[in-house]
Amino acid sequence: MASTRLTITGMTCDHCVAKVQKALQDIDGVWGVFVELDEGMAEVDFDDAKAAPHALVEAVKTAGYEATVG
Repeated sequence: MASTRLTITGMTCDHCVAKVQKALQDIDGVWGVFVELDEGMAEVDFDDAKAAPHALVEAVKTAGYEATVG
């Protein structure tokens, strides 16, 4: 199991938070997601045998936002 923090830009409302949260939760191996609008971040708990940080970043980008690890 692993945990990482993503810095996310482009979120402006609760709908954005929900969209990012769903994108991350839909990744196989992700079992916990917490997205914070005010801080522009997400904490993600995942099985590192099934998912990787770069996949998390790509999922956020596909949802329409920018993300970096850390």
